[in-house]
Amino acid sequence: MEGDSVAKKILRGLLIAGAIYVAASSPYFAFYLSRNLWKALGKKKLPKKKDSRFKNAFYYLKNRGYLDIQKRDHQIYIALTDQGRKKAGKYLIDDLKIKKPKKWDKEYRIVIFDIPNITRIKRDALRGKLKELGFFRLQQSVWIYPYECKKQIDLLRNFFGLSEKELILITGKIGNDKFLRKFFNL
Repeated sequence: MEGDSVAKKILRGLLIAGAIYVAASSPYFAFYLSRNLWKALGKKKLPKKKDSRFKNAFYYLKNRGYLDIQKRDHQIYIALTDQGRKKAGKYLIDDLKIKKPKKWDKEYRIVIFDIPNITRIKRDALRGKLKELGFFRLQQSVWIYPYECKKQIDLLRNFFGLSEKELILITGKIGNDKFLRKFFNL
């Protein structure tokens, strides 16, 4: 499932759409499901009715243990398994971006975390993701960003299984912020 494959889009779409999708059994099931998944992903171009890649992707995901597909009472129930949720969450984290507004509100977002040494892998992965997102490292566990990022931090908190005590987001002004303004080109 390399790149931006159909299977990856299905996993992400099901995660965004609430992980469960129920549809009446029909020959056009894959098309209607794909249309709703593509809308959930914000895509404009829909896959074609006869596109077998979409159907094959469902079989692939089911065989890998990412989806649970059941047929009961002329209904098809599709749910992400725990393994599927983890994989879809990883895709969301990999594609995570922070949108920069046209005008800065002159407030900084300060991320502070205290992750025990026993889970060093989580701590290092979180640092790597903050750096990738463009945060400024003030200290090992204190990172700063000038734009709204609460949703992204909440997503990271959930993905890494951290509590609100372990990963804190504070919004505020910083006195002498010339070095930050230079770093962020503000």
